[in-house]
Amino acid sequence: MSRPAGERLDATPLIALVHRADRALQADMVQQAREAGYDTAKLAHNAVFGHLPLAGARSVDLAARAGMTRQSMGEVVRELVDLGVLEMQPDPEDRRAKLVTFSEAGKEQVRAGMAHISEFQRRLVAELGEDGYNSLCDGLRKVVELLEGPES
Repeated sequence: MSRPAGERLDATPLIALVHRADRALQADMVQQAREAGYDTAKLAHNAVFGHLPLAGARSVDLAARAGMTRQSMGEVVRELVDLGVLEMQPDPEDRRAKLVTFSEAGKEQVRAGMAHISEFQRRLVAELGEDGYNSLCDGLRKVVELLEGPES
């Protein structure tokens, strides 16, 4: 595998930086949730919060979006149902399937999380400047596009 011209062999690879940033962001979301009074928040719950649209989705679709097995997603969904964060109801398009949706309590937790994300983005803009923040986002989008193809 070739390296970009001038890259040092002892430099931290991009993949390691992205991984560390992801882990730090995931941990930060759990810490914020706990500080906001959501004492049962866990890292595993981020797979649902990060991929479940407000309109709901099937567990199998959530698993695919999160890049995890159906069984693992099923465990997380059942735990969040037991905690009152999620609800499961018959899918109106396929009565055999279950649609996972946020409960009212879950929607409150989503709102708190989104407020925290917005505040973090403001901090990033303050640190990097508007152009730097936009460049960072554009660069990450380009990485995704190069690896997964253009967004549909």
